[in-house]
Amino acid sequence: MSKTDHFVSERQALIYAQLQQHGRVLAQELAQTFDVSEDTVRRDLREMAARGECERVYGGALLASGTTVPLKTRIVEMPDRKARLGKTTASFLNEGMKVFLDAGSTNLAVAKHLVPGVKLTVITNTPAIAAELAGNIDVELILIGGRVDPAVGAAIDTTAIRQLEQIRPDLCIVGVCGLTVDRGLCADIYEDAVFKRLACETSGKTLAAITSEKLGATAPFQVSPLSATLTLVVEEDADHAMIDAFAASSVTIHQAESNSGA
Repeated sequence: MSKTDHFVSERQALIYAQLQQHGRVLAQELAQTFDVSEDTVRRDLREMAARGECERVYGGALLASGTTVPLKTRIVEMPDRKARLGKTTASFLNEGMKVFLDAGSTNLAVAKHLVPGVKLTVITNTPAIAAELAGNIDVELILIGGRVDPAVGAAIDTTAIRQLEQIRPDLCIVGVCGLTVDRGLCADIYEDAVFKRLACETSGKTLAAITSEKLGATAPFQVSPLSATLTLVVEEDADHAMIDAFAASSVTIHQAESNSGA
């Protein structure tokens, strides 16, 4: 092995370690970390994807399908970006709505940015979201119970499903692991996908607030296909070609403004 090959292998090993810790990496950040060009990082990610170590997505890569980064880890990642998505999403919630707020770190940001004075009923299966909303005088809070999956950070078992079957929200704000034109909204864990699918089916409409690296990313289990009842809230820098492709499937799309963060 040449000296250059050694450096490449070492860098890719460090990238893989970041993937295992965080579940995703961004090419721009990796280029700064290793003091190399983004083209070099993209070449690393292509080689790693060919070995099955990651999945290439717009702007970076995700850990290979079938794994989910624990919610407690995701909560502290990209807080400013998620705050902008959360605040934009919360602005669409109107007086008197019944909203199911699914598990997800971006959905926690939605809970943190609910508009004061707007009365809502919020149903959630996620203890972290329930803890954020507990004591909010504008929110009638309903917590779906059951065994909390440690990775998802929410109750998704048969007990939770039975409770969800009795509820008909106006809107489901669903958390997903990926979104593609052909497969729609997807999740990494089968049981989580089943729960999310039911939440979408029992709600009048569905909304997903999605960070840019999830656009074009796939996951093993489909949650919901693209349809006219789906609204996407995406980041300001979201890929325009992808946005156009999603819009062609009758999906409503809103972009979070760069100055809309907390």
